[in-house]
Amino acid sequence: MAWTSPLTAVANASLTAAQWNASVRDNLAETAPAKATTQGSHFIASGANGIAERMTASGVVGTSESTSSTSFVALTTAGPSATVTTFGRGIAMFGCEVTNNTAGSRSVMSFAVSGATTVAATAASSITFSAPTAAYIVQCSRVIMQTLTAGSNVFTAQYAVNSGSGTFGQRTMIVFPL
Repeated sequence: MAWTSPLTAVANASLTAAQWNASVRDNLAETAPAKATTQGSHFIASGANGIAERMTASGVVGTSESTSSTSFVALTTAGPSATVTTFGRGIAMFGCEVTNNTAGSRSVMSFAVSGATTVAATAASSITFSAPTAAYIVQCSRVIMQTLTAGSNVFTAQYAVNSGSGTFGQRTMIVFPL
């Protein structure tokens, strides 16, 4: 149901129960307080005069693991991942502690999306770290707005290097659905 314009009151006019319910009860049922079912949720526009409750999701993998793959892959302990319900966009916030064993080599963390949307991990939507020296460690993060197909979408971190061996630890993924 969507919110509708309420009736305009006219002096000495009576309202039917259906008119009252449509103008008052049904419209109040379309407000955020009436739709709120989960503590910590937020609301987004679901269309003209409509709102929907959404929950931010997150995942953390503390394990430090490495890859020498020049294509995006999951690490031995896959993820992190976050599953959200969206209307057409989401904000992905992700980060990790990253290093590479070869000076001048790049280590990259990105994400793939599966479910209602299929998006491959890419360098364009990644954290890219160029190691100034071997074993130089930094903490990196990035925020990206991702266009999605409405429905349930799973964001999963993936990793790659251009050479050497990249190590990724304290990996985090937070997705704010829109």
